[in-house]
Parts: sequence; structure tokens; C-alpha cells
Amino acid sequence: MRRVLALVACISFSVLVAGEAAAQEVTWLKDRQYREGSGFRVGDFEMHPGIGADFGYDSNYYRRDSSEDPIGSLRLRVSPHFSVSTLGAQRRDDGEQPSVNFRAELGGTYNEFIPVSGSEAGQDSLQEQRNIGGDLRLTLDIAPGREWSGNLYAGVGRTVRPTNEGDLNQSFNRILPAAGAELIWAPGSGMLDWRLGYQFSGTFFESSTFSGLNNFRNDITTRGRWRFLPRTALMYDARFGFITYSSGGSSAVQKTDSHPLRTRIGVNGLVTPSFGILALVGWGSSFYTSDPQDFDSLLAQAELRWYFNPTSEDDPGKVSSVMSSIAVGFIRDFEDSFIGTYLERDQGYIRFNYLFGGKFLLVLTGAAGAVVFPAQDNPDLGNAGGWTDVRVDGTLFGEWRIKDWLGANAEVGYTGYFSDTSLQFASLAGFDQLGYQNIRAFIGARVFW
Repeated sequence: MRRVLALVACISFSVLVAGEAAAQEVTWLKDRQYREGSGFRVGDFEMHPGIGADFGYDSNYYRRDSSEDPIGSLRLRVSPHFSVSTLGAQRRDDGEQPSVNFRAELGGTYNEFIPVSGSEAGQDSLQEQRNIGGDLRLTLDIAPGREWSGNLYAGVGRTVRPTNEGDLNQSFNRILPAAGAELIWAPGSGMLDWRLGYQFSGTFFESSTFSGLNNFRNDITTRGRWRFLPRTALMYDARFGFITYSSGGSSAVQKTDSHPLRTRIGVNGLVTPSFGILALVGWGSSFYTSDPQDFDSLLAQAELRWYFNPTSEDDPGKVSSVMSSIAVGFIRDFEDSFIGTYLERDQGYIRFNYLFGGKFLLVLTGAAGAVVFPAQDNPDLGNAGGWTDVRVDGTLFGEWRIKDWLGANAEVGYTGYFSDTSLQFASLAGFDQLGYQNIRAFIGARVFW
């Protein structure tokens, strides 16, 4: 039981602190416009297979504080992917919208570790951490481009995340199913569109130690857009959720159900063919069923974006995400936390991407901001007061497209979680220091069609 409590103490930063999963993902896997090439036509379908491999160094895979024996390791990542879909616009002969669009995507990443620094015991445990994570996603667009349309999606993923102790039997690995549907109304010339949807997601830990954190989430969503100028739209979105936690597992890892509500309104527009803005403001509340520690505050997002090559697109929502551009922004939001109730994020970010001559892609992303935890209503937790940490993330990715189907790439990443907080349970003599720093560097190659 003491070991279980010690592991639970570090859940707050090892599992859920915003951006952790994204920081571990291979950059070119995140967006299919980076990931895929021209593909192959097979009848009324097109297929996009591919595989990439990279090798490099990870300074602190366990995300340990400098006083907790961080383990440095060489790391091999192999990432196959495959997608099949109905024909895209470039391959449709008649140029008309089909009545149905279908797409299936499957991808994964295998990780192998060769420890090079840290204690002998820590290196031995890391050597056994080889793993496979991945995702399967199916989407169906019904009557796209019509006045009434809709979409359906379903999928499942496996996220791999060790505890900072490195015990394979006490990992934070989890299975993440998801599904949803959306009804879309876009009357007339498309100056107005409104969407009503439902989303399901689940989190199921593979270790029985954390079965009390297994949960279902159901969300009712709505969002609308009115283009009151040719290149500028008034936007609204709202979401009401039902998060239900399992009643099983140790009482030390039980969580309170909640009904988070978010609502925002704002504008998204192209001021000029090269300059875009996004500004959203709203309110959010967490509505925990049996806990007074609720988030009830302002939500906001602001972004300025500059396109190096002016876009001819009138609709800012349809501008390609891989157009050469630079964007800076700020977001304030909250999310459910696996320890206590919620956490609040106040984060600035920057994203730069540029494709030189159609041959060299450069992507730079960075984010920095506060992660705010409220007071912890846990009688066994020695440090029950609220606290604020600072998180910094940065990634630089470059790829040389040697051929239309072959690329060589390099990636450098950094994550710094700066915290003076040590979580300590009253019944334990030990503690867990939340802060850590991690540096990652990889070089690799991939083939893609």
C-alpha cells in the first residue's frame, strides 16, 4: 500500500500535465499533410503507406528530478503508418463532391532503449521499457458540402507512459477509445454554418493499481460560425461534459465525477491575404459532484498568424495548416486532473513552419506558461495547499525531401517542468519532487507515399 501511495503522488505531473503526450510524439506523425505523400489509387480508393525510423538520445525518459536518479538513454523509434480513403479532390475526375467520404488511419511507434547514464538499477529497468503505442481511427463524412451534412468517427489508441519509478507492473500505460458524431447545417452560400455533436472518450489504465482512475467521458458540443465579412467570421463554441470515474481500485486513487462546462465566443479572420487573427473569450466551470474545489473562471485564446505566401482562400478555417507561416498566441483553459480536482493552464505558444522550394521542411514549436493546481482536499496528503508550476516545451524539426517518397530528418526537443513542490503523503517518509528536465535529439529517415 505504501508503494501504491508513492506512485499516486506523482500522477499529477507524470500522466496529465498538458503537452506530455505531444512532446513524446514524432513530429511528422502529428499531421497527415506532413506524413503522407501522393499515395496510390486503387479503384475508387487511395492508399498511403509509409514507415520512418530515427535514432537518438533521451536524457530523462522517466521524467525524474535531478535528485531522483534521471536515466539517460539512446533510443530507437520505428513508426509505420497506413491510411486508406475515398478519392481526394485531386483524383476525382468530375470535380464534384461525393455523397460519402471515408478514411481509415492506422499508425504506431515502437521504442527501444539503450541506457547510457544513471544508476545501474535504473539502467536495467529502462532497458526493459521497450514498448509499442499507436492509434486506429475511422471517419465517415456524409453528404459533404451540402446544406445538411454530418460526420461519424471512432477509434482507439494506446498511450505508453512509465511511472518515474520505472516499474513495468505499475505503469501509466492506458487504452483510449473514442467515438463521436456531428450534424452540420450550412444554408445558402455557406456564410453561416452550425454544428451539433456528441463525443465519447474513455481512459483505461492497464495496471490494476490505477483502476480507480478509469473513466468514461461524454460531451455534448455545439459550434457555429457566421462570416459577416468575406474573410472574417464570428465564432461560438460550447461543450458540456459528463466525466464518470470507476468505483474500483484502491481508495487512494479514487476521483470525483464532474460535469465540465465551456463556452466561448470570438472572431477568426484574415485581415489581409497574409495576416490572420483569432480571438476567443468565454467561461468555464468544472462542477464536481462532491467536491467544493471547482474551476469557475475566464477562458481565453488569442492568436496572430502571418503567412509568408499570401493565401487566396477566403475562408480562414480552410487555410492549410502546413502553409509557410508563423503564429504566436496565448491560451487559458482548465482540465480534469488525476490528483485532486482540476488544473489550470495559462500558456503562451509559438509555431513556425516553412517549406523551402518544396524540398526542405522546417517546423519550430514552443510553449511556456503556468500550471496551476488548487488546494488538494486529500487528508493523507501532507502538502495540501495549492501551488503553481512552470512548464516550457520546445521542438525544432527539419526534413529534407530527397524524393517525393523519401525524406531525411532531424529533431531536437526540450521539456522543462519547474516546480518547488514535493508531494508527500502523511503516512510516508518519502516524497516525490515534481520538477524535471528532459532533452531529446534524433536523426532519421522515412519513406512515404
